[in-house]
Amino acid sequence: MKYRLTILLLISLLINPLGFGETPKELTERLTKLEQENKEIKKQIVQLSRNYDPESGTHRSSHNMDKYLRLNSKYSYEMMDSTTRINRKQQLILEKKKSGELPENSLIVGGAVTAIADYQHSNTTSKFGYLMRHPTSNNQVTKNVSEALVHSAQFSFTGNLGPWVTVYSEILYDPEQSFGPGTNTALSRNQLQMRRAYVLFGNLEKTPYYLSLGKMATPFGLTDTVNPFTASTVWHAFGGLAYGTQIGYMKNGLNVTLMGIQGGAQFRANNTPVDGTNVPSKLNNYAVDVNYTFHFGGGDDSLLLGASYERGSAYNQEFPVTHFAAGKEANPAFDIYSQLKMKNFLVHAEYAQTLDEWPGTFNPDIPQFAAHKVSSWNLGVKYTTTIKNRKVDLSLDFSRFVAGPGGSPWENQDQYVLGASTFLTPSVKVFMEYIHTDGYAPLNFISGGNFDDGSVTHSDNNASSNIFLLGVNAAF
Repeated sequence: MKYRLTILLLISLLINPLGFGETPKELTERLTKLEQENKEIKKQIVQLSRNYDPESGTHRSSHNMDKYLRLNSKYSYEMMDSTTRINRKQQLILEKKKSGELPENSLIVGGAVTAIADYQHSNTTSKFGYLMRHPTSNNQVTKNVSEALVHSAQFSFTGNLGPWVTVYSEILYDPEQSFGPGTNTALSRNQLQMRRAYVLFGNLEKTPYYLSLGKMATPFGLTDTVNPFTASTVWHAFGGLAYGTQIGYMKNGLNVTLMGIQGGAQFRANNTPVDGTNVPSKLNNYAVDVNYTFHFGGGDDSLLLGASYERGSAYNQEFPVTHFAAGKEANPAFDIYSQLKMKNFLVHAEYAQTLDEWPGTFNPDIPQFAAHKVSSWNLGVKYTTTIKNRKVDLSLDFSRFVAGPGGSPWENQDQYVLGASTFLTPSVKVFMEYIHTDGYAPLNFISGGNFDDGSVTHSDNNASSNIFLLGVNAAF
């Protein structure tokens, strides 16, 4: 150190022999400061060289951004999976927070794509009862149809803001089930929508209570399915999506959820009139769900029992029925369900029904068919086995939708599904299904009212379809 300072001092004297009035002590202090600054500059150069990415030509952050911005493909799959915990995603988030999978002050970005290929045959021209695509002649003509396409794509964002607050949003692209007019390739059906978005307040380590506010699935029924892809008719008939606020309680197997739902006609399955209109300008609807999970056998074996009630279902419109039209009065509904998990078996049973008749199911041109209550029920079983060292799920499911009295063209629509699936990774599922439907009863104009050619209704209780389907659901 002494020699280096001496050399620097001699160089300085050669450059500035007079020192510009500086004493030798001041000059030495200045040189010492310069040497310290030089060391800091060298450290910064080394750090920059370590963070430089020659392939992208950019510098990686030195602030450990991967701690805050991350991918979690398994979590993303679970959040965007449309077959399980459909209306219990908030509870899933709280469980992940408690386990540490969602660290504080982090942002998880995810996405998923479901692609399918299928062949469908109907015994009636242009009447296909398969509900995973809108059953209209806009997209299904003649008696045979086939397709290979994207059924849906999703993008999700989970922001965990400290120990109490989580924000979640999910963007959906679904040309097969979009309410836009035209064919599957029409721009009106190829739009993005904010499917879910809410702020969640909760911390299970501190309290069993939680609160969420925004756009979310309504807590009515279970509406899950054992099928790898196809939803049951219970979900199609009663699965809700609405603006509102939820208050929940979950502890020791008991779950209680109450949701105040915006009135008018909501996005799915909820409709209460607001001053005789469908305008959602009042918080006048609600749903409540109570369920309890019994654990037994010392393992993962369990029995879930639950019941739900909602003040306003979707079935209150007068004749002729059109989607999202206003009804004169709210038509309440109830749901009871159970789910048994035992070793390699999963058994699911559910029943939902309106309390009052659906006024629009009475067509004055055929008065012999009175207005009828709407109901749907589902029974399914899934068995998990191992084939060539890979877990495979085999499932069998039946569900029925009932909207009219016996003998009416819109009496019921039944759905049978035989499925098989396996996971290539924890977030990539490949599957195959055989589906059979009996009956053709689209909700829009279900009892008629939209024909000028003398036809009474487009519903047909004698129509049936057979569908063979392959697909993949991959999330990141």
